[in-house]
Amino acid sequence: MDEMRPSSGAAAHLGLASLFPQGLQAIYGECRRLYPDQANPLQVTAIVKYWLGGPDPLDYISMYRNVGCPGQDIPEHWHYVSLGLSDLYGDNRVHEFKGQEGLSGFGFELTFRLKRETGETAPPTWPAELMQGLARYVFQSENTFCSGDHISWHSPLDNSESRIQHMLLTEDPQMQPVQTPFGLVSFLQIVGVCTEELQAAQQWNGQGILDLLRGVHIAGGPWLITDMRRGETIFDIDPHLQERVDKGIETDGSNLSGVSAKCAWDDLSRPPEDEDDSRSICVGSQQRRLSDKDTEQIREALRKGLEINSKSVLPPISGQRHSHDRPQQSVGHLQTQQNSRSRKDSLESESSAAIVPHELVRTRQLESVQLKFNQESGTLLPLCLRGRLLHGRHFTYKSINGDTAITFVSTGVEGAFATEEHPYAAHGPWLQILLTEEFVEQMLADIQDLSSCESKLPKEYSWPDKKLKISVLPDTVFDSPLQ
Repeated sequence: MDEMRPSSGAAAHLGLASLFPQGLQAIYGECRRLYPDQANPLQVTAIVKYWLGGPDPLDYISMYRNVGCPGQDIPEHWHYVSLGLSDLYGDNRVHEFKGQEGLSGFGFELTFRLKRETGETAPPTWPAELMQGLARYVFQSENTFCSGDHISWHSPLDNSESRIQHMLLTEDPQMQPVQTPFGLVSFLQIVGVCTEELQAAQQWNGQGILDLLRGVHIAGGPWLITDMRRGETIFDIDPHLQERVDKGIETDGSNLSGVSAKCAWDDLSRPPEDEDDSRSICVGSQQRRLSDKDTEQIREALRKGLEINSKSVLPPISGQRHSHDRPQQSVGHLQTQQNSRSRKDSLESESSAAIVPHELVRTRQLESVQLKFNQESGTLLPLCLRGRLLHGRHFTYKSINGDTAITFVSTGVEGAFATEEHPYAAHGPWLQILLTEEFVEQMLADIQDLSSCESKLPKEYSWPDKKLKISVLPDTVFDSPLQ
């Protein structure tokens, strides 16, 4: 995909700034503020740019040598900065230009801090491919990242034998948001974590685990520097931290408002061949899609999960982009390095889809439904029920393979179209399920074995009196074009 080249920042340094795209200049300027003596850093650059048909959305990843801060016991490390998730050019070649007042492109760039090994004279380039993989996910799904989000990767980040196999996201501790002529750009830092730390973030909240990592020097320290040689979790290093997490879960529940996942649903109350069916299933060769307004409401539910007057509220359907405010809740991205696609691929695959206009899709009450999840999504069901619904909140699964969305809501959630009288309701391919506290407790007792990753698939759970069935299926089922 790429090769190492001197940074184009060298040209700006030589007085050729007028030839440089203004979005690029603005980010280089922030980097020069931190690294005035590294005006010409090493870069990994896409040889064929994304806007010329290349596969990699990031035009460049700059790599800087950071001396750390000995007074704060912050070690020397490599600092990686992406360029391409924000609008670098302002001419619509990649991102739609919407003016200076909003966000530039997706509104952020990624950074990563990797501990420098003794004797290392040049930065490893594997973080650049990791960042490209995350960028492909963002472009393909249009799911943006926020501080506190987690990413399930299920593989050592550097393809070694490391225990660091997942990621959390936080604000970069040194880089400040930049106002460019094309909008605002913030900097989100990738933080490598172990499986146990990821699970704690899911069950409680990402910001809480990030704070614990900051307090453990060898697990990240104040600047959250990733050490791929770290062999112990923060709970191994300090067992008392598990007590803090357990207390937080008991007191606060989970602030994970949703995940991008492999999921699907079926209306069992009528035959799937019904031509008026507006579920997210394939009718012939065409798949129904969410309207822009429905998509925006789901994104708002995932991104904000507003708490108003102690009641959880699903934001109303609107055509507005997601809020610029810092979200109060986090989102999980169940993403692996094997299934990232470019936005170009995604658009081509969806170009022939049957788009159902918002005004023509009615909200339907369903009598009986079946929910389908892959194993990782299924293991989050106890968290959804215990950590969210029993605390009066909501939880959304948004399919990474299409427009399917499943939102579980409790009786305390306002703004839902599922009701106690009609607990299963669908608007296009978006299904809402309202569960009473009594039914949640019953489900938790029945799905206890789901917390074990050793469960044999497929697994079926059924509540005939509630006309609800849940299936946990192998990943291969969701790779089928009919899901």
